[in-house]
Amino acid sequence: MADSRDKATDQMKIWKESRGAMRPDTLTTGGGHPIGDKLNLQTAGPRGPLLVQDVIFTDEMAHFDRERIPERVVHAKGAGAFGYFEVTHDITRYCKAKLFEHIGKTTPIAIRFSTVAGESGSADTVRDPRGFAVKFYTEEGNWDLTGNNTPIFFIRDAMLFPSFIHSQKRNPQTHMKDPDMVWDFMSLRPESLHQVSFLFSDRGIPDGHRHMNGYGSHTFKLVNANGDCVYCKFHFKTDQGIKNLSVKEAEKLASTNPDYSISDLFNAISNGNFPSWTFYIQVMTFEQAERFQFNPFDLTKVWPHKDYPLIPVGKIVLNRNPSNYFAEVEQMAFDPSNMPRGIEPSPDKMLQGRLFAYPDTHRHRLGANYLQIPVNCPYRARVANYQRDGPMCMFDNQGGAPNYYPNSFSAPDCQPQFVETKFRVSQDVTRYNSNDDDNVTQVRNFYTKVLSEEERRRLCENMAGALKDAQLFIQKRMVENLKAVDPDYGNRVQTLLNKYNAESQKNSVRVYSRPAAAEISKM
Repeated sequence: MADSRDKATDQMKIWKESRGAMRPDTLTTGGGHPIGDKLNLQTAGPRGPLLVQDVIFTDEMAHFDRERIPERVVHAKGAGAFGYFEVTHDITRYCKAKLFEHIGKTTPIAIRFSTVAGESGSADTVRDPRGFAVKFYTEEGNWDLTGNNTPIFFIRDAMLFPSFIHSQKRNPQTHMKDPDMVWDFMSLRPESLHQVSFLFSDRGIPDGHRHMNGYGSHTFKLVNANGDCVYCKFHFKTDQGIKNLSVKEAEKLASTNPDYSISDLFNAISNGNFPSWTFYIQVMTFEQAERFQFNPFDLTKVWPHKDYPLIPVGKIVLNRNPSNYFAEVEQMAFDPSNMPRGIEPSPDKMLQGRLFAYPDTHRHRLGANYLQIPVNCPYRARVANYQRDGPMCMFDNQGGAPNYYPNSFSAPDCQPQFVETKFRVSQDVTRYNSNDDDNVTQVRNFYTKVLSEEERRRLCENMAGALKDAQLFIQKRMVENLKAVDPDYGNRVQTLLNKYNAESQKNSVRVYSRPAAAEISKM
């Protein structure tokens, strides 16, 4: 029970009590400037893109990106492989990117799969989302599609990303995982209910990387040769079939084979059993986006397949293992701002934040010239720019070419045909709070319509098994969130928590009574 925990487990509570009746300090930036709103990005309209002038966000994100050296802040444990993408269906009516230009065209790819919260030495079989990042080496520059094995995420506003990750990492004093931190954040941000429900369902522990789907998750924009635009989501469906591990199997593998997923992928490719995924898109017109019942750029929501069906595009196949893990996997860097013409960002606030955060992280972790590292190099395109110098410059530093622009010496120049599509922004710039958006409808559909009775039972058992270690007031708040989704969901979890808490109370009474009995016997 929460009231009988040791001091290391109760560190957050003890820290709060040490402050007594002190009022919370005023929240500031790193420069000491007071902050009025730390929950919402500054955007042009509630669905608009963020602004570079949002220094509160960049102050937080730039510092967050530099917190770990040299391990990745998130997605530290991973596996990588190489292969190709082949177009099987024509989507040129939606997108002018050259990698889609004709059926049968192939493009080299690299993929990195990963867990999210654990360190590089953690087990592959923990309950955690899985990263699913694909690098397409196109002749128009690399396209990095950075996604997960779920179509949604925990939060919808990038301002909260550092805090979300901190809550999943280790307690700053004890350096231990802290259930209070995890569930305190989740219960205070009900938009996480959709992803949390996915995470504690059977799909929370995939059976290796080959047996899970991948999703670009974010909303993107596709542009065709005529300049017509649609919004889009990307999906990779595993051809091996979805397979998940039971809790018992996962726990056993965590102790006997913590690198299970890495070895499974490596061995499959080594044995010629090349894993593959079928690539699909969902498409939504701008007019449909205006009428959509939810914000179509909300990363905590999905687009229903019955309204926006999957459109087949092609197939990705992995047929080569890395020759050296450090060179080709640990140094592999994905940047969602790497998009060839025909693929552009949408106003998705999480995507907008990642456009800054990812390349900023790579420049910190790998250096300013990380794109010259062979595994990241856009080797099928000719790079010509005005960037020079920096640590680990691996080539001729563009020789004696001018390093300023504009210039009069026939150096690289802009080409008007590559200008991004324009879009209208007309609303007020402020920090729009999206916490009160609909956080339950899609989760209710998932719980009542997608899951079977047995899957609902396992979801509630998994949820309660993790939530029982948090303090009682956090348990109660999370259960109330689950009841808002569906009373059955919350009541089942509460019933299980009651059982856990009663057992914990009984055990704690037994533990505390023994020393007293021993003392009496000495009298």
